[in-house]
Formats: sequence, C-alpha cells, structure tokens
Amino acid sequence: MRAFIFPGQGSQSVGMGKALAESSAAARAVFQEVDEALGQNLFKLMTEGPEDALTLTENAQPAIMANAIATLRVVEQEGGIRLADKADFVAGHSLGEYTALCAAGALDLATTAKLLKLRGQAMQAATPVGTGAMAALLGADIEKAQALADAAAQGDVCTVANDNDPSQVVISGHKAAIERAVELVKEHGIKRGVLLPVSAPFHCPLMQPAADAMAEALASATLQAPLVPVYANVTAAPVIDADTIKSLLVEQVTGRVRWRESVIAMFAAGVHDYVEFGGKVLAAMVKRSAPDANAVSIVTMDDIETLVKGF
Repeated sequence: MRAFIFPGQGSQSVGMGKALAESSAAARAVFQEVDEALGQNLFKLMTEGPEDALTLTENAQPAIMANAIATLRVVEQEGGIRLADKADFVAGHSLGEYTALCAAGALDLATTAKLLKLRGQAMQAATPVGTGAMAALLGADIEKAQALADAAAQGDVCTVANDNDPSQVVISGHKAAIERAVELVKEHGIKRGVLLPVSAPFHCPLMQPAADAMAEALASATLQAPLVPVYANVTAAPVIDADTIKSLLVEQVTGRVRWRESVIAMFAAGVHDYVEFGGKVLAAMVKRSAPDANAVSIVTMDDIETLVKGF
C-alpha cells in the first residue's frame, strides 16, 4: 500500500517551482491558477523572492501547497498516473493537510489557495507579534517533551505542537514559557532546544482566534469526500466524510500535529511506501518513525521521471 504525503511550513525557498514551470505546462497551469485565485503574483515571489516576503505565513502556506500540487500534476498529467490508482491514503503536515485534500479532489485548487491565504493571515493575527514562540526539541520523544512543557508552563501556554518523529518534537506557546523550556532541556534528558524563526505560536491554544476564522471560512467552502481517505493531523486516523474533515481542520489550528502517530498508524494499516511531493522533510521523518518503510521525496523533474518509471 502507498500514501502520498505533503509538506508543511518551512519547505519554502526562493526559486521553488521555477524549474518545474520551465519544464511543464501542467506545472505552469497550477501556478497561474493560484495567482488568479489570490489576485497576486505569488509565483513571482516564489521564484524571485524576496525571501522575507515569501516566508510570511500568508505567502508561505499557499506557495508550499502550489509547489506540491504542481509536482503532483506533472506526475499525473505527463506521467499518466492517477492518484486514486496509485495511492491508498493521503496525508499532510499542518498546512499540508489542505494540500492532501486538494490532491485527493476534496478541495479545488482555487479554494485551497484562498483558504491557506486566509489561514496564514488569521494565524499571524491571532497573537501580538513577539508574544508567542516555538522551539524544536531535538533528541526528545513525546513523553520527555510533554514533561518539559508542563514544567516550563508556570501558568503560561506551553504545549506540544508537532510530534514529528521519535527524535523531534516542537513546542509552542507564550514566548516566556518557550524560553524557559529551552533553558530546562538538559534537566529533562533532551539533547537540545532550538527556538524556531516563526512569526506566531502555531498549533497551541493561543491560535483560537485563527481557529474561529477558519471555522467560518470552512463552513461556506465546498469540500467533497476525498478520492482516498486522508489521515487527519489531530486524530492520526483516516477520514473520508466531508463534514468531519471540516471540523478536524478547525481543530488542527490549535491542536497537535500527530505526524509520528499518523505514520505509525499508516504503516500498521499496511502502508509501506510513502511519496512526498514538493519537499524533502517528511520522507526523513517517515523513516525515523517507521524504519522499514520506503519513503521518497519528489521535487525535481528527474525525481518525477524516476517515480513514474517505478509505478
């Protein structure tokens, strides 16, 4: 069995999508449709920068999605591959869950782009700049990370945001609490704590205003049942019902990204092959969570040609 997986924030870089667009009409069509949906020249920002503008959450989220969908579209349209024939499940990390839903036909491309633009804006606006923070805990499993977060909270918000793999957990919350956590890592048997260069504390209760905004936006959005089940971030379980997916996407804004558990659950369900589109982060996480899995990252035209030959 096989899962198609889609990356989250941090996968953006200036130049993304350029080579794909130069080589493929299918890719160009994706970037053009996203630009038209958003009423901005996002593709120019993706390919030329400046980097600080691309890194803004409201730009990074639709850009990462567009790049991943463009990669998939080249595989589908020029490689003659249908997702429903080759994938048993889809999954994505945080914003990548929207990409996964778009890939599986639950959301159309224009709607996905608009939702992610709004999601980025709402997450940025949810807390005053400088009041929140996130940190990656390296050499931490979920139990150590939770104990550290509890110890550092001291009345502030300090929670596990991303359970990425057995060696990396990300915490999120009030800046003071996250800084306390970084200072306490050694006491909790954790190798390192690294503050992340993010503009807001994602996937924690401080994001509730963004969750409210997404609840309103998703209520009026057209979302159909995906062609294959999607493993939801907040449950680490497959879902196909459209209304359930909407409610889980709202929960996801403040909830934990249970990526490690999702990979383990997919592997237990018989998924041994994982194909990451448009990034090089998730495949490595998969291998750390399910060492016997096969995981590849598809970014370049060469990657695409190799993948199509293997199908």
